[in-house]
Formats: sequence, structure tokens, C-alpha cells
Amino acid sequence: MNEALVYTPEIRDALLTGKPVVALESTLITHGFPYPANVETALALENAIRSEGAIPATIAIVDGHIRIGLTADEVDWLGRNGSEGVRKCSRRDLPLVVGLRQHGATTVAGTMIIAHMAGIRVFATGGIGGVHRGHPFDVSADLIELGRTPITVVCAGAKSILDLPLTLEVLETQGVPVLGYGTDTLPAFYSRSSGLPIDQRVNTPQEVAAVIAARDLLGLSHGILVAVPVPEADAMPDAVAEQAIIEATRLADAAGIHGKDITPYVLLKVLELTGGQSQRANIAALVNNARVGGQIAKTLTG
Repeated sequence: MNEALVYTPEIRDALLTGKPVVALESTLITHGFPYPANVETALALENAIRSEGAIPATIAIVDGHIRIGLTADEVDWLGRNGSEGVRKCSRRDLPLVVGLRQHGATTVAGTMIIAHMAGIRVFATGGIGGVHRGHPFDVSADLIELGRTPITVVCAGAKSILDLPLTLEVLETQGVPVLGYGTDTLPAFYSRSSGLPIDQRVNTPQEVAAVIAARDLLGLSHGILVAVPVPEADAMPDAVAEQAIIEATRLADAAGIHGKDITPYVLLKVLELTGGQSQRANIAALVNNARVGGQIAKTLTG
């Protein structure tokens, strides 16, 4: 076990004895939703993973200590503080937050790195980052990390506020296989399909586990993306989602928002423009992905 990390007793025991563990990010708590929806959602994800016989490991940095697993009180503390005094951590931020004893919430990329350090093989999230619309050189660190860190990331595709065709191109360049879980097309985060092709359809956790095993046997070091459509009952109509995204992106450009600030700005505007419908779809996708992640993790250790 990596002694630079602080594990809860339950997770330490699980990893030592080969029990299934699923990593969860913490930026959805600090930067994703308002309080108390952020805390409720984080706990719902943990419960979804437990319902599948796996153990959740929400990852965050507290006073410079990388925590593998949080208590309910710690989740609530992060939720109440939000982004105030808590740094959003990707690869570049980790040594800053640890070295200077700061608080940090992990992004998709940051969570992948730490999960791999901890020996956790599966990570469930909502939507990954990608290439920003109208800004083809603004590429999320999530895509680069997927190309070099052997973690299986279960998601609802890339956030549909992004340029999805270009995002798939970057994933291809990085050598990342995109698996459609019960689908032949890439899910579009809020809605069930973007119409874009994926590399391979899989229908069961066993098929995902077979791909992971083959990657490891071949000694390859890239991640694997498992894209799961949002449950049909909670999905947004494609036209409604796209109209809100176009308007939110226009507002971001008009306001001069760029870089790492684009995604939270546009997501908030989409939330406002859809009257909360986007948040309901987002939460439903998160919980569903956590459940699928639990199934995959259990299959890998079965």
C-alpha cells in the first residue's frame, strides 16, 4: 500500500484482502452542485456502489493529506465550504496542495492519478472533460490522463457542453478505447446518444473485465472509458439540451470566460436555462454510473 496516502480502515482492509473498491471524485461536492444537493449526491453515489457489493472510496485532500475515503462529516464539510478555500486538483495541482498543506478536491484526472496510486482499478464519475467548443486547443487534462493512467473510468460520456467529435479524436490519439455500455453510440451526458460511434459495444460487466484483463496482459498503460447512457426516464431531449448549451456557450464567450472556468460557468448557465432539468439528468447519470462501476469492480475481484 502507498504510505503517502491516508486510507479509511474499511478501504485499507478491502484493498489488502482483494475486495471490490470504486473511486469517486470530490469536485462534484465542492464545484459541481450547490449545498445540500452536493452532499446528498455524493452520499447517493456511495450508497449505489455499496448496493452492488463494492466499497466506495471518495478521494480528497485535507490539510495536505490525500484521503482515500471520507466520513459523512467530511463530505458535509466539503459540501458546506464548496470552492471556498478548496483547490480544484488535477495533476499539476497535487504537489502544490500536498506540499503547502492545503485542501483540495480531485477532478477526473486528479482522481485517476490517486486511485492508481492507491491500487483502485475502477472510478465512476458523471462526464469527463474534453475539447471545448470553439476552442480546439483547449483540451482537458482528463483526456491526457486517460492516455497514460491505467484506470477504468465509468461515465456518461464527455460533458455535452464540449466538442464531442474532437474529444473522440483526442481519445483516439491517446490510444484510449471507448466502450459503449449497452449502446452503439457515445452517450451525450444529459441525453442518451450523441450519434457518434464508439470503439466497441459491451453489454455486461464481464465483457468490460475481459477488456481490462487484456490491457493488463499486454502491458499497456492507458485508461479505458466505459460510456453509460443516462437512464431513459431522466434523460433530456437532445434538442432541449443542445439549445441550452449553445446559448450558455455564447454567454461564456461574450463574458470572456475561458480556460478552467468555462466548464463550471457553462454548466451553471445550462442549469438555469433548463430550469433544473440538466441537474436531474446529471445526478441520475452519476448514480447509474456508480452502480455500473460497482458491478465492474465486483466482477474484477470475483
